[in-house]
Amino acid sequence: MLKKLFFITLIICVSCSSGGDDPITPNPLPQEIIPTNLVLNVEVIGADANNPNGDGSGTIRCTASAVNAVKYGFRFGTGSEIESATGNIDFSYTEAGTRSYTVYVFAYSSTGHSINTYKEITVYVQGSTSQAVWADEFDTNGSPDASKWTYDIGAGGWGNGESQYYTNRPDNVTVSNGVLKIIAKKESYEGAQYTSARLKSQGKFDFKYGRIEVRAKLPAAAGTWPAIWMLGANFTTVGWPRCGEIDIMEQTGTDKSKVLGTCHWLNTSNSTTASYGLDKTVTDATTQFHVYSMEWTSSAIKIFVDDVQYYVIDIRNSAIPDSPFHSNFFMILNVALGGSLGGTIPGNFTESVMEIDYVRVYQN
Repeated sequence: MLKKLFFITLIICVSCSSGGDDPITPNPLPQEIIPTNLVLNVEVIGADANNPNGDGSGTIRCTASAVNAVKYGFRFGTGSEIESATGNIDFSYTEAGTRSYTVYVFAYSSTGHSINTYKEITVYVQGSTSQAVWADEFDTNGSPDASKWTYDIGAGGWGNGESQYYTNRPDNVTVSNGVLKIIAKKESYEGAQYTSARLKSQGKFDFKYGRIEVRAKLPAAAGTWPAIWMLGANFTTVGWPRCGEIDIMEQTGTDKSKVLGTCHWLNTSNSTTASYGLDKTVTDATTQFHVYSMEWTSSAIKIFVDDVQYYVIDIRNSAIPDSPFHSNFFMILNVALGGSLGGTIPGNFTESVMEIDYVRVYQN
């Protein structure tokens, strides 16, 4: 009897240990993806047998590629890493003279792993010998200087679906306490529900190549679209975009902590509009004055905020066939409302202002 009980118990125990669900298998660790075959090419713009370190613009063009890379980070020996999703980026050095730099690129995978490589380069930056050739310091109260500025007047959307009627009234444009004020307002005027102003130097002053500096504080209200920009002086004869456009500063109506620099031109190969733009964060653009500037040479256009470059485009004919950026341009200052960049104008909008301390133009 005892032997039988022992046998039954043993069978039950064995059954309990060998039957039931399969053992729990832990989740496999995620696979590490590591980029491979990283290649970096660096072209010094304008380098040739006579100018081995470039044309004096200080601009380089970098092209990187790697297997399993989803983005790239570039370091130019002058600051923090700059990200590029494509592996293509232009950069300009600004310290005058002939100097050597190490350009690093990091290729990142989707799992955050990276590899890197570098190139040693030598770049020539021409020293500045520029002089002021035109300026408005806005030192006289009242209307802007009529010898320097004229106006666009009217409504009609201005090609961008904008909502304002541009005027030259003191209600919309005035100089006081050393500052030009362009005032966008909600008011019923000539069939429009909003008014503002658009000043331009067309027919008063235009130039080719040089540096323009504008110290400005931007409007804070949503729906406003301030701009500091330029059009080709042949605009009235050839039209847009064939005349070319240089946007030194634009601010959207929705994100007031971001500014944009853009160039527009005609792609003559297929008669379409071509554009290249980048943006930069300026967190206090609506509460503090900042200097928005552009440097323009026969090789490149560079755009800065407070002397920090964030934009460069190669404008040589080899890069932009039939480039319009080798002719005279005039300046425009305006605040639009609504439209493609202004967006929706809030129902509670009443008034907002762009203030400009000065506009200065320098040339060699």
